[in-house]
Amino acid sequence: MRGDNEKAYNRALKFLRYRARSADEIKEKLKQAGFSRLSVEAALRKLISLSLLDDESFARNWAASRIGQRGYGPVRVARELASKGISKPVVDRILQEAFAHGRSDIAENAKALLHKRFGSSDLTAPKNLRRAADFLQRRGYPVSVIMEVLGQDDLQN
Repeated sequence: MRGDNEKAYNRALKFLRYRARSADEIKEKLKQAGFSRLSVEAALRKLISLSLLDDESFARNWAASRIGQRGYGPVRVARELASKGISKPVVDRILQEAFAHGRSDIAENAKALLHKRFGSSDLTAPKNLRRAADFLQRRGYPVSVIMEVLGQDDLQN
C-alpha cells in the first residue's frame, strides 16, 4: 500500500510540473490513472503539507492571469475556477481582491478591452454595438456592466 501512495504522489508531482493545478484537478487525474481513493488522499495530504498544492494561491494566480492577459471578466473567471473545483467562498474572495474597486474596476477593464478590440469603430452602429456586447459577454462581463459601458459617450476616446 505504501508503494501505491508513493506512486500516486510522484504522478501528482508530474502533473504539477506542467502547470499549477487545483486539488480537485489532481484528484481527478489520479483517479483517472487508476489510483485508489486512499492513495489519492494520501498524495493530496502530502502535497498540501509540503505547500506544493494550495487552492487559494492557485485561484489567485489563475484569476490574475485571466484578467490581466486575456481581459476576462468576473463571470468567466468565476466559471473557470468553479470548473477547477475551487469553492465558491474562495472564488468570491479572489474576485473581490482582483476587482478591488468593485464595479468601476470591472467597467474600466471592459472599456480597455473594447478599445483594444474595436479601436475607433463606431459602437453606436447597431451591428457594431451588438458585436461589442457579444464580445464582452463571451469574455465574462455582467450584462449590467456591458450596458453601462456601451451606453457611455466617452467610449470613443
